[in-house]
Amino acid sequence: MLFQDTYKTIKTSSKGLYKEKGSRFIACAEPVTAPEQVKKLLEVYRKDFHDARHHCYAYVLGYDKSSWRSNDDGEPSGTAGKPILGQINSNDLTNILIVVIRYFGGTLLGVSGLINAYRSAAADAVNNAEIIECVVRDYYRVKFPYNSMNEVMKIIKDERLVHSEQSFELECSMKIGFRISIKENILSRFQSIQDIRLDFIERH
Repeated sequence: MLFQDTYKTIKTSSKGLYKEKGSRFIACAEPVTAPEQVKKLLEVYRKDFHDARHHCYAYVLGYDKSSWRSNDDGEPSGTAGKPILGQINSNDLTNILIVVIRYFGGTLLGVSGLINAYRSAAADAVNNAEIIECVVRDYYRVKFPYNSMNEVMKIIKDERLVHSEQSFELECSMKIGFRISIKENILSRFQSIQDIRLDFIERH
């Protein structure tokens, strides 16, 4: 089974705008990687746009899009958060938060009007964002005897692995990272080296 080891997100913050019958819908898209970031950004936007009627949002987190949420913030159920989330999903994005701030213009838009407004504002923010593709990597701690150094470094060079936190003593240690799609090959090559130890650290 092939694992999809890339995902798309936005590089930096972006904004979008949609106007309908006097109401203004200001969309703010932010790159995020954790719920704590989402919470802080929502607090910032509620403070910065404290005079707005609604602060509706949706977010998706994780390379596998495993964490997500949408919120209508007082708008009729399903008219705000869901269409914002729909724009995130239709553009195949993750690690992103989109907040749409509404200033009410005095005229009710109805359910279909609200859905279109929140969707259009979110779409404008995505269109104005720089979308980037990121690679999902597994990170391991590699420990090996000093006399195995050349073998280890050859694999790192051959496979163009990312590496950091190096310690070269009687027992050497370093952190390495590689695309999940080449995991079996990489681990197999390392395990052919005598007295080597590989400990999984994280995936992101």
